[in-house]
Amino acid sequence: MPRLCFEKTGNAVWISHLDLMRVFQRAFKRAGLPLTHTQGFNPRPSVSIALPLSVGIESVCELLDFDLDGDEIPNDEICRRLNGALIDGIRVREVYSDGRKIKHIAYLDCVLTLEYDAGVPSGAAEAIAALFARQELVVTKKSKNGNTEQNIIPMIRSLQVQNPDAHTLKIAARICCQNPSLNPMQPSAAIETYLPELTPDFVACRREAVYDLQETIFR
Repeated sequence: MPRLCFEKTGNAVWISHLDLMRVFQRAFKRAGLPLTHTQGFNPRPSVSIALPLSVGIESVCELLDFDLDGDEIPNDEICRRLNGALIDGIRVREVYSDGRKIKHIAYLDCVLTLEYDAGVPSGAAEAIAALFARQELVVTKKSKNGNTEQNIIPMIRSLQVQNPDAHTLKIAARICCQNPSLNPMQPSAAIETYLPELTPDFVACRREAVYDLQETIFR
């Protein structure tokens, strides 16, 4: 099954996962790229997105599998047509046919941008780095089935704190994203819980890349 890598940025980050699926289904139709449909009582277009993205999070490494009906169309042509039919903020970066099984995704790189209106507090970068150097860091995980406590440290492969300007800290982390998975916003929740005086005024999150268990870029 062919696969495409796409980005979701700008105002498009506020589109929910289900609405994003509809955006792509309509884009394929507008681009003259007929999708096959699943079999059964309620056929659905053959599109699926790996690792659904939470509302409000940017990404430049989203993966979508699809299946076209009819004659084979070159991947570059599929990419060109879709980008001509998609909305602002959603852009196909690449289309390819040799994608690996999604179950082999293990890690992702994410960047949290912490913004402080009054300026980054003195010593904040060092205090946050020390927080994530602990052996245990328990954070409440919220889900449809209720709240659970989880130690997020084993799910953080690496983490660096940077101070690019007087009002911003950036946390670049490689985290587990399947079996188990860590919500990339959880480090921010940990700061709010354990270092409340360093709680930022605004947090932005961006997915940068996905990897397999060997930490090779996943395709």
